[in-house]
Amino acid sequence: MRNVKINIKSTGLALMACSMLSACSTADRISNIGKAPEMATIANPMTDPAYQPVSLPMPAPRKIVKQHNSLWQSNRVTFFEDQRANDVGDIITVTIDIKDEATIENESSRTRASNEDAGLDNFLGYETALNRILPQDVDNTNLTGFDSNSSHTGSGSIEREDEIKVRMAALITQMLPNGNMVIHGKQEVMVNFEKRILQVDGVIRPEDISVNNTISYDQIAEARIIYGGEGQISDMQQPRYGQQLYDILFPF
Repeated sequence: MRNVKINIKSTGLALMACSMLSACSTADRISNIGKAPEMATIANPMTDPAYQPVSLPMPAPRKIVKQHNSLWQSNRVTFFEDQRANDVGDIITVTIDIKDEATIENESSRTRASNEDAGLDNFLGYETALNRILPQDVDNTNLTGFDSNSSHTGSGSIEREDEIKVRMAALITQMLPNGNMVIHGKQEVMVNFEKRILQVDGVIRPEDISVNNTISYDQIAEARIIYGGEGQISDMQQPRYGQQLYDILFPF
């Protein structure tokens, strides 16, 4: 009984917390009616409390060797000055051209039938006493019978097609010991009360940067690409909070 009271109390506190959060969110949404979404300020991503430096297994740092009376260095890619991004704070252009298409079909069918009979012809003569116990005459050779039939048929189909094609600039935020670079880029574009957000993070190799200082998304390791939006159109495309809560809690 005590555990039941504790569970009821915990559930009540959780519901109150959710109600308070929902009320705050609703108040914020009401206060922003008729206003365009606010644009985020440009800031150093390393000052974000959620920022975490990338830590990966790395070989020993390479030693840079410069010959006497020579302009050549062991870490140079070409003899002439390289204009491509190669240090923290440099800008690089990321080209994203994603076109994914998938079709999945699945069908299953199952049928099962069973039949069991049991009887008691002789049991030390006691089988004749069943007529005195049971209200009707009993057939000792057919005392019990079980029949079972079940069938199941299921089918499913999934068809998906995604296409993203965009170019964006990113900053080099970290140099790894083996020479690879961590990049971070974010763009926000607002048109008619609708804000489009594009963000890319990952690790790149200097060798993969083209002479135009660009790199393709499929050459980014640990790539994290976000493409979404905020505003009236995105809001109308989402189910209401009550419907989302109902879909989570309703078990059927």
